[in-house]
Amino acid sequence: MEEHKLRYSKQFLQRTQVSLEDFLIFIGGKENKLRNCYAETIPLASQDFVEMILLDAIFLIEFLFLFSNHEFITSEDRIFRKPWLIICIRHDIWSVENQIHFFILEDLFELAKTREHDECFDGLSISKLVSPFCYDICELLLIDQSLFEIKFSGAKHFVDLLRLCMELSDLRLDIETETIYTPTLPTITELHRAGVKFEIGSNKPLFDIRFDKIKGTLEIPKLRISNVSRYFKNFQMFEALHCETNHVNDYAMFLSLLVRSPKDAELLIHNGILENIESVAASTIFGEIGEQAIWSYNEFYYRGLARDLNDYCKSPWRKWNANLMQNYFNTPWASISVIAAALLLLLTLTQTACSIIAL
Repeated sequence: MEEHKLRYSKQFLQRTQVSLEDFLIFIGGKENKLRNCYAETIPLASQDFVEMILLDAIFLIEFLFLFSNHEFITSEDRIFRKPWLIICIRHDIWSVENQIHFFILEDLFELAKTREHDECFDGLSISKLVSPFCYDICELLLIDQSLFEIKFSGAKHFVDLLRLCMELSDLRLDIETETIYTPTLPTITELHRAGVKFEIGSNKPLFDIRFDKIKGTLEIPKLRISNVSRYFKNFQMFEALHCETNHVNDYAMFLSLLVRSPKDAELLIHNGILENIESVAASTIFGEIGEQAIWSYNEFYYRGLARDLNDYCKSPWRKWNANLMQNYFNTPWASISVIAAALLLLLTLTQTACSIIAL
């Protein structure tokens, strides 16, 4: 990987008239701020630390630039000509331990633009380079560019950015007097048996799960879990260490309680909520991310939703009605058969009654 970093760094330097020495001096002026961004002390001498940050930052900028501007990829490129290598780089970028703070990428990019000689960076910014990369990697950011810019402005790095884009800006803790020590929630299959209908929560943040008690409809934003599973543990780890909220943790806990078997996953796949994955693999993944989640009985962001789902499933009438509709009126032909059988039974009873009266 070091060879690729050096090659991309050379390409980046060729696009601008800023010398390597100028970049090193620029990074050196921000060394203390950069070191303070990391929870652990980095045991590197000043020069080594500055060179490491510069190499990683320039490589990342060049990679993001080529990712969204394929016309600049040359025939000699050794990364974009090898899909497996792109996957490895993606994994590195989304690893918590490899995060580079956006502020240094922005500062370096702006410095490069001031002395750029081929104008290929015109109209670009780090946020505009990051945006297509995030959309491509997880396909979760169902928000427009203006809202993405707002989220980006408050993000520290990649993991933090995606966490902010997935969460709800208006999510509030549902305060209750009763303390719940054990998380209880009906599974997707149990909800289905109680008559709950599942719909895709289109154009909503990933964490925006809603239940309409009147219609009996559970809205869950579409999830390409085969993509998410590779990075979700990083989000959980980052949130646990650096965030005051528990949105990622609670989302993982909530879904792992809903999906406990392949049958649960199959219902979500059938309704278009899960894509590009088989039911067995999906249930396994939900179990894995659920194992990383911690139940907080005093602060659980889906408490109100969990309570409503539990209450809905307690009604025997709803279960009876759902069973009737799912097993006897699920198709037009089934409905006709049931009605015909009922009419036949009614005619038989009428004939029997008439016979008894005639006697």
